[in-house]
Amino acid sequence: MISPQARIVKLFLRLTVKRRMEKPSKTHTEGIRKLRASLGRFDGVNRRFTRGLEVVAVEGLVRGEWLLPSGAARDRAILFVHGGGYVACTPQTHRPLTTALAKDSGVPVFAVDYRLAPEHPFPAALDDVLAAYDMLVTSGIPPNGIVLAGDSAGGGLVLSAAIALKNRGGSEPTVAGVIAYSPWTDLLATGKTLVTNAKSDDMLVGSGVGTSARNYVHDDALLGDPLASPLYGDLAGLPPLLIFASTVEILLDDSRRFTERARAAGTSVDLVLEPGMPHVWQIFVDVLPEAKRSVARSVAFVRSVLEPRKRVTVPR
Repeated sequence: MISPQARIVKLFLRLTVKRRMEKPSKTHTEGIRKLRASLGRFDGVNRRFTRGLEVVAVEGLVRGEWLLPSGAARDRAILFVHGGGYVACTPQTHRPLTTALAKDSGVPVFAVDYRLAPEHPFPAALDDVLAAYDMLVTSGIPPNGIVLAGDSAGGGLVLSAAIALKNRGGSEPTVAGVIAYSPWTDLLATGKTLVTNAKSDDMLVGSGVGTSARNYVHDDALLGDPLASPLYGDLAGLPPLLIFASTVEILLDDSRRFTERARAAGTSVDLVLEPGMPHVWQIFVDVLPEAKRSVARSVAFVRSVLEPRKRVTVPR
């Protein structure tokens, strides 16, 4: 049974985000502009979550922000990639989740501010994530001291980044692990739950996923490219994966099918299915007990992969 707080959040999302997505805009550009403006309103409010952390903005070829817990070791990091359908959101919109990960794990978080589509189509966002990874390594953080984490489109990006790093690394060590919250892994939009969960999803509209994919990938021939749709990649040899999805969201099959293919390839995957939750419910970690539970499990995973010699119990 879901919490009373979750019922309120679900209703709020249906009356605001989903209703807005179901109502078509006059032009495609206007729709993206309205989405960015709507989500951008949370940037200022989310400043309160950074209390107790040092926030360091990074500008230049790599943009983003560091969230630094007091006394944290600088030889490890969580590289966080935000969602937003590739067209919206910033590191600031996702501070409820990124600050919770930093505070609860004691590990510095770098939230990358990647270039957004449609102005910057595929593979711009992935290139920026890989550039952020390279920046961390150049600063002295070893690859096996880095955990990739991301939500929705960002969840797809971190899975694609893991594939890209494996391909270019050869026998070199790759990242310690990957956390994906409700990841978007199939830009070809072939998951059955796009239809079967169309009504139960509190936030997203299944019929719009194909159009959203083309905001990022402008060439239809590349929609199935593993670096855009990690579901279709070679998933052997990836680091341990922790994936979260809701049983009622339209992207449920994106997580289930990716998990099945990764396990068949010999990759360790822990798939957590939460009944009745909205898409990326972890962003409401300040109010939802279900989100707090997800973050606790994420933190245990981070500790287990960054400290492999120390036995860590992952909560069930």
